[in-house]
Amino acid sequence: AVERETDTFDTFMESSWYYARFTCPDYEDGMLDPVRANYWLPVDQYIGGIEHAILHLLYARFFHKLMRDEGLVHSDEPFTQLLCQGMVLKDGAKMSKSKGNTVDPQALIEKYGADTVRLFIMFAAPPEQSLEWSDSAVEGANRFLRRLWKLVANHLDAGTAPTLDTGSLTADQQALRRKTHETIAKVSDDFGRRQTFNTAIAAVMELVNELSRFERKTDQCLAVEREALEAAVALLSPIVPHISHELWQQLGHSEAVIDASWPTVDESALVRSSIEMVIQVNGKVRAKMEVPADADADTIKAMAKAQENVQKFIDGLTIRKEIVVPKKLVNIVAN
Repeated sequence: AVERETDTFDTFMESSWYYARFTCPDYEDGMLDPVRANYWLPVDQYIGGIEHAILHLLYARFFHKLMRDEGLVHSDEPFTQLLCQGMVLKDGAKMSKSKGNTVDPQALIEKYGADTVRLFIMFAAPPEQSLEWSDSAVEGANRFLRRLWKLVANHLDAGTAPTLDTGSLTADQQALRRKTHETIAKVSDDFGRRQTFNTAIAAVMELVNELSRFERKTDQCLAVEREALEAAVALLSPIVPHISHELWQQLGHSEAVIDASWPTVDESALVRSSIEMVIQVNGKVRAKMEVPADADADTIKAMAKAQENVQKFIDGLTIRKEIVVPKKLVNIVAN
């Protein structure tokens, strides 16, 4: 007996429009349910290997335009944004089963947990570049998570944080709060627009470093600390969901971190009441000083000349020029 072969379509036939079928997998009256397909399409973000960048994506566009011409979809393109992720390298060579140089993440997950492995992979390189596998860097990612855990534990041991009173903060408290909101702005932009997850993680690491150095003196220190820790946990939650879920609950939230709103930037926290300026005499740095953010050029020049170490280098000389680069430096030219 001869059996007719019915599976004759090239594999590209199925892989060229699967994203549209995903919107209505139970639909039985045709290729697509136009209502659901047009609710979801086009795809906001496509992430795939570079080997798909020509054929698969080309055929997906062909199919999408065919479905558009048939009235099934209303959009012209299947995907709004494309991100091609890089390869994973081991000792400089592409990881592959044929070379036998693959690393089984399961062993590392059992040793350190999935969060550590996820953090390492996202931190090791921008997503579109190749990633060099490094066991020691995996350990570094684990150390960072342990530090964050200890900071939260230490914070909770110090007592209940009061309500944050932004009008009565000291300079140190304002500085930590500014760092918190600069970090929220940076991470939000890195995740949403730039898609550079490694720099987003680096920004949270900087915030954690600031928290480690922060000296707790008053109750408001606890309030500012609480805001910074909650921001750090929420910002890291897409990368390290398990530890973030647990820390979020420890910080007193009844809802899961995955259901929490994304942190928002308080623009008022970013405003500096003072800025640090460098003072040069004849092009060489001689001092640094804190200047009110709204100080005019004449005030800045007078403050610069009043610095003890500057006076040493202009004593007995004639000042020929005083150049103020706003918010950066003062250069005094004297001979």
